[in-house]
Amino acid sequence: MKNKEDVFTVSEVNRHLKNVIETNIPKLFVEGEIANFTKHYSGHIYFSLKDEKSSLRCVFFRSYNVYLQFQPKEGDKVICAGKLTVFERAGNYQLNVTRMLSGGIGELQLKFEDLKKKLSEEGLFDEQFKKPIPKFPEKIGVVTSATGAAIQDIKNVISRRFPCKIFLYPATVQGENAASEIIEGIRFFNEKKNVDVIIVGRGGGSQEDLFCFNDENLARAIFASEIPIISAVGHEIDFTIADFVADLRAPTPSAAAELAVPDKSEILSNLRSWKNRLDASAKQNLSLFKMKLGNLKFELEQFHPRSILQNYQQFLDESSLKLEHLFKKHLSDFRNKLQVLRQQLKELSPFEALKRGYSLIRQQNKIINSVSKLQKREILEVLLSDGSCECEIREIKEKSPRE
Repeated sequence: MKNKEDVFTVSEVNRHLKNVIETNIPKLFVEGEIANFTKHYSGHIYFSLKDEKSSLRCVFFRSYNVYLQFQPKEGDKVICAGKLTVFERAGNYQLNVTRMLSGGIGELQLKFEDLKKKLSEEGLFDEQFKKPIPKFPEKIGVVTSATGAAIQDIKNVISRRFPCKIFLYPATVQGENAASEIIEGIRFFNEKKNVDVIIVGRGGGSQEDLFCFNDENLARAIFASEIPIISAVGHEIDFTIADFVADLRAPTPSAAAELAVPDKSEILSNLRSWKNRLDASAKQNLSLFKMKLGNLKFELEQFHPRSILQNYQQFLDESSLKLEHLFKKHLSDFRNKLQVLRQQLKELSPFEALKRGYSLIRQQNKIINSVSKLQKREILEVLLSDGSCECEIREIKEKSPRE
């Protein structure tokens, strides 16, 4: 028989296994077919993921499954993200699911959604942190491939709309090293401080081609940039993490160039329009000033200062009379209210009751209102309307309950 300290309880074993699994196994992405699907009235979902050889117990708590974009059912192929844990009471290990996607969506999309949720909760997408794009930039930095169509599209649009200096930082925009090279480009321009705005992007591609723009470190580099950044990744329907965290999102590199600079022809048109408006406004104001000057001259000729003083004197006299009348009225109202209150106080006075035949009994200056406080042979003071007298108690009669 082994020593007692070498013997474990069932709970200790399960607790140890739970600690080992949760500590050493990171978040998992598991693909399989839903079996034994049950949705509890509490909102929690219990099911198993199975393939042709094995099955795995899963629980999808309500606080997470409320964000589901579809209704899972028995037999569906899905991808689940979550952490392995041990249900100590039963000794079963299970997957605590935090995300579920239809099996056709793929692992890349699941990672994208997870990172998007994480960064959103940290506030990296908040509008309050978006830096304004300068209206008239003199220098523009571009981080993209030196040989791709994106840089040519950007140059063509800028040269047509509002010619300014373009600085290219060549970077790989696809593959394993793409994210780190783009980050280096952003940091380069921030260190040099030689541009007013940065365009980061590439042309369209597959989800795998664009996935470097879903890199967490790249997102944080964009957020940390002191220079405003316009993202230009893919086509109209493509959205990446870089788009959400950038100060401005453009659907294409050409669109990014249009957002980065104004249209010179539009500026010239606006300048001409403003000039015409200023000319018309100046003429109108001059005409109004002449009219006002004529009116003032007429008023000065027609009205003597003595008339103005007389008008003010009349106004003061009328105001004085109104004030005096108002004061007298308030004083009269106050006197009437005072008289009413005096009469009410008089009617409520206990001495008024004495005049109507009532009396007050006191003992040591305290009013007696109950025979329970009296004893035989005590001397009482009786107050009447025209004086007082002293009486000795000979007999005490209490009122019966029936009376």
